[in-house]
Amino acid sequence: MATYVNNLRLKEIATGDESGTWGTSTNTNLELIGEALGIGTEAITTNADTHTTTVADGSADAGRAMHLKYTGTLDSACTITIGPNTMKRVQIIENATSGSQNIIISQGSGANITIPAGDTKVVYLDGAGSGAAVVDVFASLNVVDLKVQDDLTVTDDATIGGTLGVTGIVTLTDDLIIGDGKTIGSASDVDAMTIAANGQITLTQTLIGTALDISGDIDVDGTTNLDVVDIDGAVDMASTLTVGGVVDITDTTDSSDATGDTGALRTEGGASIAKKLYVGTDLDVDGTANLDNTDIDGTLNTSGVVTSQTSANISQVALTDGTVSWDAAAAANAFLLLEENSTISAPSNAVEGAIISIEVAQHASSGPYTLAWNAIFEFVGDETPTQTATDAKTDIYAFRYNGSKWQNIGISQNLTQS
Repeated sequence: MATYVNNLRLKEIATGDESGTWGTSTNTNLELIGEALGIGTEAITTNADTHTTTVADGSADAGRAMHLKYTGTLDSACTITIGPNTMKRVQIIENATSGSQNIIISQGSGANITIPAGDTKVVYLDGAGSGAAVVDVFASLNVVDLKVQDDLTVTDDATIGGTLGVTGIVTLTDDLIIGDGKTIGSASDVDAMTIAANGQITLTQTLIGTALDISGDIDVDGTTNLDVVDIDGAVDMASTLTVGGVVDITDTTDSSDATGDTGALRTEGGASIAKKLYVGTDLDVDGTANLDNTDIDGTLNTSGVVTSQTSANISQVALTDGTVSWDAAAAANAFLLLEENSTISAPSNAVEGAIISIEVAQHASSGPYTLAWNAIFEFVGDETPTQTATDAKTDIYAFRYNGSKWQNIGISQNLTQS
């Protein structure tokens, strides 16, 4: 009886079997060997968390290919188990799935290999049965010369025992650490940089770069020409600060203000040189900001607590009756005078967690008029309240948006208009 116990799951014909068909089985085996040297593609069920690839016995199967490409769309990492778990072989496996998710290659309960989306790895299956493991063939790759024609990304340490020659630009996103007392360049090199034992850097020529990030002090004895400077700490200057551009501080009339209570920009001695500050773009304050009168034309975004010594006033905005348009952002505190039967439409610019309110008033003498609500407004018990049907009476409604519905959180009806 034929068996399939080899690593390519080819048919092994027992002695005396398949009289007259031996050639057919042999040709099939040769075709499967060719398939094993080629490229196979296997699709994973959409958004599957697990997938099984079992190489078929004696018949064509994408899982047999030396280069196995997995496709499909994923919304989470997918664990792929390759079987049988006794099969030993080397495979090139490509994660060609969409959705930016990892695939995890496994064979048994042993180690597995994770392949990020868009990446390819060479692995071997050790075929150890239920405890089989998958191993990264190139986990410790030793080559004589390595040539990379495009980007090289190193996600861990890189150790270079010889000379590192770079003909392009070296861009660092972290620190460059050089041992104490080391020198870059030679003593006769005008571009030499010397690092003393105390960490001091001495340059004999101009330092040119696109960005310089220094977490400690900068001591400049000569002239400094700076284009754009981002300073997180204090600037201590023993000499004159000369600015080739404009320092625009408006309203300098309050020059006697030594306390800074009006928001003045002051000198070290306390003298105020400006009481207004105009910021054309973002203003980032990491500490406490004490502001008297503040005019904000855009959005005020705070990640901490807003504490007010007085009440917060939200300006009332009048809406037009009929088919009522309501902007939840621009008219959080709304007023509507009914002079005809009206319907309030779904508010625009709804943001989850927002709270809005509206005062609806019957006309003093020409009503009363009815008021209907869009289905996006939800009232207790799904019972829409009836507007007070008396002239010169007012109803007040408040809502909170939960992301899909404006839920009613308060109603006051039959109030007398002031």
